[in-house]
Amino acid sequence: MEHSFASATILLLLITDPLGNIPIFVNSLKAVPAQRRSRVIVREVLIAFAVLLAFMFAGQAFLRAMSLSEESLQIGGALVLFLIAVRMVFPPPPQDSPVPETEPLIVPLAIPALAGPSALATVLLLVSQAPERRLEWVAALSVTMTVCAAVLLMAERLQRVVGLRVIAAFERLMGLILVSISVEMLIRGMKSLARTWPT
Repeated sequence: MEHSFASATILLLLITDPLGNIPIFVNSLKAVPAQRRSRVIVREVLIAFAVLLAFMFAGQAFLRAMSLSEESLQIGGALVLFLIAVRMVFPPPPQDSPVPETEPLIVPLAIPALAGPSALATVLLLVSQAPERRLEWVAALSVTMTVCAAVLLMAERLQRVVGLRVIAAFERLMGLILVSISVEMLIRGMKSLARTWPT
C-alpha cells in the first residue's frame, strides 16, 4: 500500500491515538505534581519518538535477521491494526485502575501507550515499502509526535471541557477509519502474496 507524507502522518496519528490516550495519561500522572506534569509528558513523548525512530532505522536489518518478507509484515500489520481498530470502535468496559504512587517512566506512557506494537509495525512497514523515502517517514513521525505532545499537554483541560463522551466518539470515528485502512492493507498484502505464488 503506497503512502504519501500526509497519509502516513494520518495513519500514525490514528495508531498512536492521542485522544484515546488522554484517560491513561491523566490517571497515570495524578501522583505527579501539577507543575511537573508537562515535563513528564514531553519526556515520555520523546522516549516514544526515539523508540519508533530506532525501529524505523533498524527495521530492515530486523526483517532480514528474522527472514520476514514484506508480504508477511503487511498482512500481519493489517491484522494488528484491525484488532486495534475494533477495540477503538468497541472499547471494553472501563475498569478502575489503581492510581500509581510514583512518577511513570517509559511504561505505560511511552510504551505501549504511544510506541506500542501496532506503531512499531507501521513504521517498519513504511520503511520496508519505500526505504528511499526514509526522511519523509521521519518527518511524518515527527509531526505525529508533535501533535501527540500538544494533545496530551492539554489532556486534563480537554477531558474537563469536552468530556469523555465526546472524546470516546472521536476515538470510535478514528477506529472506523483505521478499520478501512487495515482492510485495504490486508487486501493489497494478499494480492502481493498471490503474485509470488507459483502458477
